[in-house]
Amino acid sequence: MKTVLITGCSSGYGLETARHFLSKNWKVIATMRAPREGILPLSQYLRLLPLDVTSNESITAAVEAAGPIDALVNNAGIGVAGAFEATPMAHIRKVFETNTFGVMAMTQAVIPQFRARKSGVIVNVTSSATLAPMPLAAAYTASKQAIEGFTGSLAHELAHFNIRAKLVEPGYAPTTNFTRNTEVDVQDLIPEAYADFAAPIFAGFASPALTTSEIDVAEAVFHAVNDDTGQLRFPAGADAVALARAS
Repeated sequence: MKTVLITGCSSGYGLETARHFLSKNWKVIATMRAPREGILPLSQYLRLLPLDVTSNESITAAVEAAGPIDALVNNAGIGVAGAFEATPMAHIRKVFETNTFGVMAMTQAVIPQFRARKSGVIVNVTSSATLAPMPLAAAYTASKQAIEGFTGSLAHELAHFNIRAKLVEPGYAPTTNFTRNTEVDVQDLIPEAYADFAAPIFAGFASPALTTSEIDVAEAVFHAVNDDTGQLRFPAGADAVALARAS
């Protein structure tokens, strides 16, 4: 039986991905900053571990407690939407600490065990915002775009050791809170000068033609973990698939 460690399992994509892997008879190490009993079904194959991907000490402790794993899913992330001009640099740095440096730090922490066994897979969850330019998402897109380049390069670098690196690119999921874990209210990031520009964009978010569900992402992650064809990118959700085909 194989083991997967998933970051950011308190809600949304991470929680659904943990459920999905359990249903596929994997051992699941579900991590989150503050583990809560009851959010996942009781199973002898489930472990909950505390993990803050912005803390080196927390990463070291979690990886040691997890023991050998077969797959790492870097899902933890925070969102930010609004005019770049109005977004505090302090918050942008926090977004990068989680979405970019947190992914890199977790990846670096598990590579040694994968390299020693000459097996393993790393799946990094980014966003369909990397597939086409989207307004009012510049900082967020930059944090995810960095991981796109990082993962593509890493896939070549680690193939020498039979380690696979993959990308899952979710679309827009209205049922998730895009700006969860953020300390900045989106309304504070839309100055009056941007109001006319932003209004139709947020109206579009309120009634999108195509969307992504949590299970779309969970299934894409499971597919990516088990893929051995060399495919790098796995768009998740109808809107992400449409963007990928158009790009």
